[in-house]
Amino acid sequence: MSGGGGAQRSRVRENVAGPLSRWVREKHYGKEECLMSLAPLPFQVIAETPDLVVVDKPPGLLVHPTKPDGPVTLLDGLRELLAFEIANGGQVSIINRLDRETSGLVLIAKHAAAASLCAKAMQAGRIAKEYLALSFGWPEQDEFTVYAPLLRQGEVGETCIYLKRAVHPQGQVAQTRFRVEARERTADGLAFSRIRAWPITGRTHQIRVHLAEAGFPLLGDKLYGPDEQCYLSFIQTGWTPELAQMLHLPRHALHSTRLSLTYGETVYDWTSPLPPDLRAVGG
Repeated sequence: MSGGGGAQRSRVRENVAGPLSRWVREKHYGKEECLMSLAPLPFQVIAETPDLVVVDKPPGLLVHPTKPDGPVTLLDGLRELLAFEIANGGQVSIINRLDRETSGLVLIAKHAAAASLCAKAMQAGRIAKEYLALSFGWPEQDEFTVYAPLLRQGEVGETCIYLKRAVHPQGQVAQTRFRVEARERTADGLAFSRIRAWPITGRTHQIRVHLAEAGFPLLGDKLYGPDEQCYLSFIQTGWTPELAQMLHLPRHALHSTRLSLTYGETVYDWTSPLPPDLRAVGG
């Protein structure tokens, strides 16, 4: 299915100079052109159909702008990437949003009809998401599920970090399945686990909070790790040796590794391996 109220063109993007290269080979009405932007796109295109785009977001890239003069975001790059579609009645609709420090797969609808179909698929459970996480400690069980309702911490009490989520009986229902894939140690002896996560519900920070609730917070998690003061210290001073000693990684170790979508009569399945910074842990 396609839409967008105008002409369509197919595109094959080639990573000429690496995964973040901005070389784009376009086929427009049978005529090939090779274009190069002045700046590289801050993500890699994994797959594209007339209706959808899937990209691999690196850690540190905001999905949406937070202020007018802020850094380049995923949305900025997508608007550049899909400028032709937007000019012909399309739009950029990000279906699954990732935290700034989370890396991995993001699904985008290119027009209103596709966005509507994706929203219905999400509601019907026809979009499945898998994440890989690196967590402090070694869970005893190979598989476990966390059922713990979540809400914004500031809704039920005073807090210096209003955006932080907390487990609370008044919160929204939240459920995550986990499977331990490896129990390892870093070179300096720190015990950590590689854990695959399936969020059954889709609450903000759900995987991070649920792993912390289970006693195995993410490496690098300034908000839900050993001490929330890490987050406040990072805001004030940036990354320091003291934070490195406590958190081990400069970003939380969570990666969106797989997305599957039943879209009409078509089933899509996209994957992304752990990025180099997470593969290097323990090596």
